[in-house]
Amino acid sequence: MNFPEALRYSAEHEWAAVDGDRARIGITDYAQDALGDVVYVELPDVGLEVIRGSSCAEVESTKSVSEIYSPVTGVVTEVNEALDDAPEAINTDPYGDGWIFVVEMSDPGDVDTLLDAAAYRKLVEEQ
Repeated sequence: MNFPEALRYSAEHEWAAVDGDRARIGITDYAQDALGDVVYVELPDVGLEVIRGSSCAEVESTKSVSEIYSPVTGVVTEVNEALDDAPEAINTDPYGDGWIFVVEMSDPGDVDTLLDAAAYRKLVEEQ
C-alpha cells in the first residue's frame, strides 16, 4: 500500500492534496484495492457545495458501489472528466491521474481534521 506523505487522509479513505485554499480529492490506494476494478465514476457537478463528511460522488466497481465523501467543506471547482472514459485510472494511479474532484475550501482549517500519512497507515493496518 502506498501512503504519500504530502497528502492528508479521511477515515472514509479519501485523500486530499492541499494547495492554499484548494484541495484535490481522490480515493486512497487502500480504497481502490478494496473496491476492485473500477468501471464507472459518478462525478460531482462543478459548482456543487459540499460539506465535510457528506457524500458527493460514487465509484462503481465490479464488486460494489461506494459513496465518495468530501473530506473538506467548500465548492467543487473542477472534476476529472477523463474518468468518464478511463475510470480504471483510479486503480492504476489513485494519487495521480485517478483524482476525482477539486474543492475551493470555505474553511481551510478543515484540513487540520484530516489524518497525516502515519495516522492513516495505522488506521488501515488496524482494519
